[in-house]
Amino acid sequence: MTGLLFAGHGAQKLFGWFGGHGLKGTGGFMESLGMRPGLQMAFMAGLLELAGGLLFALGLFTPVAAACIVITMLVAIVKVHGRNGLWVTSGGIEYNLVLIAVALTVAMSGAGAYSLDARLFS
Repeated sequence: MTGLLFAGHGAQKLFGWFGGHGLKGTGGFMESLGMRPGLQMAFMAGLLELAGGLLFALGLFTPVAAACIVITMLVAIVKVHGRNGLWVTSGGIEYNLVLIAVALTVAMSGAGAYSLDARLFS
C-alpha cells in the first residue's frame, strides 16, 4: 500500500492525476521554493515517486525503490516541511519520517516471500 500511495504522489506531479497540479503547477511550486529549474525538478521528483512507489509495491529492486522514497522525503523535509516542526497537523515532518522509516525497514529486512525480488533473485 505504501508504494502505491507513493506512486500516486508521483502521478499527481507528472500527470495532474488524483487532484495534483501536473508538471507545470508542481514546477511553479518548486521554483517558489528556490528549486530551479522548477519543471525539471518536478519531473525528477514525480519520476522518483512514481517509479520508486511502483517498484516498492511490487517488491522489485527494493533497495533502489526505498532509496527513491528516502531521497524524495529528505528533500521534502529540507525544502518544505522541516520549518513546520514535527506534527503533520502543522505541515511538519511526521509523515515524511514515517515513510522513511517504512522504506528503510523494508529495504533492510527484504520485501518478503511474495515479492518479485524473492521470485527473481532467490
